[in-house]
Amino acid sequence: MHIKNLILIPLVFTVFVSCKNDIKELPKTKEIKTQMKKKEVVYQVFTRLFGNTNTTNKPWGTLEENGVGKFNDFTDKALKEIKDLGVTHIWYTGVPHHDVITDYTEFGISNDDPDIVKGRAGSPYAVKDYYNVNPDLAENVENRLEEFEALIERTHKAGLKVIIDIVPNHVARNYQSLTNPEGITDFGADDDKTKTYVVNNNFYYNPGEAFKVPEWKHGYQPLGGEKHPLADSKFEEIPAKWTGNGSRASQPDMNDWYETVKVNYGISPEGQKDFDELADGFDSEDYKKHFEFWKDKTVPSSWIKFKDIALYWTAKGVDGFRYDMAEMVPVEFWSYMNSAIKMENPDAFLLAEVYNPSLYRDYIRKGKMDYLYDKVQLYDTLKHVMQGHGSTNNVPPILDDLRDIEHNMLHFLENHDEQRIASPDFAGNAEKGKPAMVVSATSSTAPTMIYFGQEFGEPGAEDLGFGDPTRTSIFDYGSVPSLVRWVNDKKFDGGQSTEAEKTLRDFYKRLLNFTINSSALMGDYQDIQHYNHQHTEWYNDKVLSFVRWSDNEKLIIISNFNAENTYGFELQLPEDLVQKLGLQDGEYDVKDQLYNQYTSTLKVENGKAQVRIDIKPLESLILKIEE
Repeated sequence: MHIKNLILIPLVFTVFVSCKNDIKELPKTKEIKTQMKKKEVVYQVFTRLFGNTNTTNKPWGTLEENGVGKFNDFTDKALKEIKDLGVTHIWYTGVPHHDVITDYTEFGISNDDPDIVKGRAGSPYAVKDYYNVNPDLAENVENRLEEFEALIERTHKAGLKVIIDIVPNHVARNYQSLTNPEGITDFGADDDKTKTYVVNNNFYYNPGEAFKVPEWKHGYQPLGGEKHPLADSKFEEIPAKWTGNGSRASQPDMNDWYETVKVNYGISPEGQKDFDELADGFDSEDYKKHFEFWKDKTVPSSWIKFKDIALYWTAKGVDGFRYDMAEMVPVEFWSYMNSAIKMENPDAFLLAEVYNPSLYRDYIRKGKMDYLYDKVQLYDTLKHVMQGHGSTNNVPPILDDLRDIEHNMLHFLENHDEQRIASPDFAGNAEKGKPAMVVSATSSTAPTMIYFGQEFGEPGAEDLGFGDPTRTSIFDYGSVPSLVRWVNDKKFDGGQSTEAEKTLRDFYKRLLNFTINSSALMGDYQDIQHYNHQHTEWYNDKVLSFVRWSDNEKLIIISNFNAENTYGFELQLPEDLVQKLGLQDGEYDVKDQLYNQYTSTLKVENGKAQVRIDIKPLESLILKIEE
């Protein structure tokens, strides 16, 4: 999404259990039969902010005043440190060339109009040229594409995979590609602008009406009121196009996505689909069958244009995409495009924003998405718990509801759209993210995502212009204070980090590295929350517990979301779970896998089990039962 900055932080602690040598050992179990992949971790980084060490942070500051990070700031050392954090994929946010208020006319790039650009650095979700990259990010603007290709190569060399954004629902109002491959025309170049809608038009139009810049309210002025030759409340667009969020008005509201235009996917203004729909049963077919389905079908022009864009980047070594506001585009298009991508790279990582739970299964099964954000259920629920007014009892029903698609629901606690955990409007303290992070990272087989700076407790306090504090601005030039300290004059060694930042990053590093090496976290799950509410004295809804296991690893995970209280109780495992774990009567040591300090004893008697737990405020334990 491109109107606000979303940041989600998954923070939770875990516990493990290990067996005493002189106590009864667990029965030997056979090796895992399935070759399930290990957990994946996505590090989302706002590319233009990552390496910028200029600390001016002037509101509405120019590139020269506030500085900007570059592709080249992701050095071998920087990438190694990100990999060592426990990361498998890096999502370089803001790579495609989007509108910016910096003059690049000497390189043949037209200036962008502040009346249709959010911020001075521009929204990464108002893409101007899909066949090139943001000139801000290059040391040498003429070689900007080559510099990004070199970054792809460095990233792969570091053992990481590359994800970039594709925003199929909308493009910048002034879309103009300078580097289209041969035979590819710009969006709208071949449109019949005398009609509101034609199936192969790329945009929707208001014939006979000119676009008008929104009426600014609440004291807002482009560039904060600074004089600029193009900031005249005018932008020539005849006829007016519909706006990205679906507004049909020739003069959109300032709260609309006025900097973008809606892409037409062959759906008429009345809602009629002018394309073939998937045959019955295709929700259970693989991507190869989907690809075959579309081979002899005629599809709208916009479908082909975005498929060509995706394959262009796949051919350059990009390993996956994050799709902005995917539910605003018909699911049939995703079947068409994603199956084409998978034919080129079966391991491509395809992640989408879909916020309507009733659509999840269609976009996964019919649309061939690998992963969707688990925002409106898990993230929103954990946020309430972290803020102190939610119950952990609300978490297990969510995990149960999504059980059939649990692997497809990516977990996060911060991203560019969400508030920083440490911001006063979220939790006010990064430590409160720890238990949620553990739950987020260990409760399913799905990937985990963290947002750069989350590992340092970045509060997003800067007012840089268009963006609001509590979120790190995606619209403005600036730097991220906690990152600047860790980057340490491009040494990328945390040389200026505070002790609290170092300690928090160590927590993330321990947790994430554990998750990507654990077979149990790709295995089975069972909730023990409800059972302990019924059977365990002093158990309460500020703690959350569950069990994860595979044939060769068994974990009891418990997190305390209370920031003041230590809790002690005899945690219970029900009979059916004891049987599933293959536990026999006897005693087994359990040991925490995060910090290797906490130990306790699991006692199994008459088919039931219990383990003494004493858990500190905001602590999590990942207890392993050793075989």
